[in-house]
Amino acid sequence: MVAGGMNGTPLAVVVMGVSGTGKSTLGRLLADRWHAPFLEGDTYHSAANVAKMEAGAPLTDADRWPWLDRLGAALGEAARSGGVAVAACSALRHAYRARLEAAAGLPLHFAFLDTDRGEIARRMGARIGHYMPPSLLDSQLATLEPPAAAERALRLDAGHAPEALCREVQAWVEKGRA
Repeated sequence: MVAGGMNGTPLAVVVMGVSGTGKSTLGRLLADRWHAPFLEGDTYHSAANVAKMEAGAPLTDADRWPWLDRLGAALGEAARSGGVAVAACSALRHAYRARLEAAAGLPLHFAFLDTDRGEIARRMGARIGHYMPPSLLDSQLATLEPPAAAERALRLDAGHAPEALCREVQAWVEKGRA
C-alpha cells in the first residue's frame, strides 16, 4: 500500500494526457485507493483561461505558467501533509511537467494516458458541461510531447478500463518505491 509514503517520502502522482483521455476518472480512482486527496487540475485555471478555452482559443505558455505553479504548489503541499496526493493535469510538454515538479518541490510521477485521436474525439463529443471544446483537440495533440525515457512516467492505453489502469499505476508506483 502506497498511502502515507511507503518509504517515508511523500508521493505525488500526476495523471496526464490530452483532454478526454480519462485523467480525472483515473486520478479519482487512485486517490480513493490510497485514501489521498485528489486535485482536479482544471479547478486551478484562472477564469480568464477558462473563458479563453470556452471560446475555442488554445492557451499560450504565458497562460499556463501561473496555473501550473498553483497546481504544483498545492500538489506538493498535499503530498507532504498526507504522504500521498494525486492530480489530474494535461502536462502536455516536458517544460510543463518540469514546472509542475519545481512548484511541487518534490519528485512527481506521471501516469500518461494515451490513445488514438478518434477515441479521444468521441469522448470529448460525448461530454456534457465541460469547457474544453472538441475543436481544441488538434491543438492539444500538436502541443503534446510524450514523456521521454528519462522522465518518471508510465505510458498507459487510455482505451483500457479505468480499474485496470488503476492497478497498473499502483503496481508501477509500488515497484519504484520498494
